[in-house]
Amino acid sequence: MNAAEQQAAAQPQTMQRYYRWHARIYDVTRWAFLFGRRRLLRLLPQKPALRLAEIGCGTGFNLKRLARQHADWQLTGVDVSRHMLDRAFRALKPYSQRVFLLEKSYGKGQFRLKESTDIVLFSYSLTMFNPGFEGAIEQAYDDLRPGGCIAVVDFHDTPFGWFRRWMGLNHVRMEGQLLPVLERHFEPKTCEVRRAFGGLWRYLVFVGVKPRSSVDG
Repeated sequence: MNAAEQQAAAQPQTMQRYYRWHARIYDVTRWAFLFGRRRLLRLLPQKPALRLAEIGCGTGFNLKRLARQHADWQLTGVDVSRHMLDRAFRALKPYSQRVFLLEKSYGKGQFRLKESTDIVLFSYSLTMFNPGFEGAIEQAYDDLRPGGCIAVVDFHDTPFGWFRRWMGLNHVRMEGQLLPVLERHFEPKTCEVRRAFGGLWRYLVFVGVKPRSSVDG
C-alpha cells in the first residue's frame, strides 16, 4: 500500500477524531463560514416524491430543512462521524420514518446507495475528502439515475497562502479542485463562484445533471 492509499484508509479515523469534539460546537460556530447552504437547497428540483442522499450530512442542518419542506421526499444522510450523526439523529427524530442515517465512508468502491437516487447533495464535505473527493463524485455519478442531479456547495479557493494553510490544519483543501471534476461528469445547470468575507476566500455553488443517455455502472 502506497502513501496515498494509506492516507485514504486512515481518513475515516481522522474524521472521527476531528469531529469527536467539533460536533459539540459545529452548529453554533460554522454558520458564520458555511455560505450558500440555503441557496443550494432552493436550487434543488422542486418535484414530488424525490429521493435525496446527503453525503457528509453532519448534524442534519440541511436534512431537517428538507424534511420540513418536502413531506413526500425520502431522505438519506451518510456521514463517517458517529458523533455528528448522534446530533443529526436527535435533530431529525420527528422525521425518522422518512429520514435514514448511515455511518459509512463514501467513495468509489466503498459504499453505494441501495437504490438509484434523484439528488446527491454535498454541503461543505467534499473539500474534506483528502484524498478521495474524485472517488466521491464518481460514486455519486453511479448512484444517480440518468437525469438526476448533483448539488454541491463548498469552499473553492483563496488568494492567501496563510489562510489556505490554516484551513488545511482543519482538513479542508481549497485549491479549486472540485469544479473541474464536477464539470467533467455532469452537465452544469448552476455554477457560481462567490466571494466570502470581502475576498478572503471564494465558495462554489454547483448543480449539475447526469446525462440521460448514461448507463449506470
